Amino acid sequence: MPTQLTTDDFKQSLNAHVAVKGTEIRKKYGPDIGWNELQRMLEDRACVRYPCEIRFGTQSLLDGEAAHPTAKGERPEDGFTIVIHPLFASDLAGCVHLVLYQLVLVNYGEFASADDAETFGSAVLGLSKDEYYEGLCELADRLGTAKPCE
Repeated sequence: MPTQLTTDDFKQSLNAHVAVKGTEIRKKYGPDIGWNELQRMLEDRACVRYPCEIRFGTQSLLDGEAAHPTAKGERPEDGFTIVIHPLFASDLAGCVHLVLYQLVLVNYGEFASADDAETFGSAVLGLSKDEYYEGLCELADRLGTAKPCE
């Protein structure tokens, strides 16, 4: 009889997968991942499963939210728009951090957790999860309406 995977098994497997995927992307586009590398990554279906574009604006963002992916249609294949708060338009390095966090939702949907997003983003950028998380907190704190990260 085959072994049944538990929810915890699935979560650990997904987290390990996003770590490997992030490392592969870093090897392919790094070691310095900036705005230009991010743009190339968004076009690469081995990195980003569905078409994505980035727009600056506040549409579809919740109060205190720095960025969020929005589906363009009913099917993931229709693509996504990653909306980034306009406050970050002059900070492209910060935008890279924000977009990488959102790409886990694009690639894995509702199965992805915040921990998966942190694992992925930190692996792509070659940072520890703590360093990546602290960077995200600093970005979120700029909005003023977000609760400061502890």
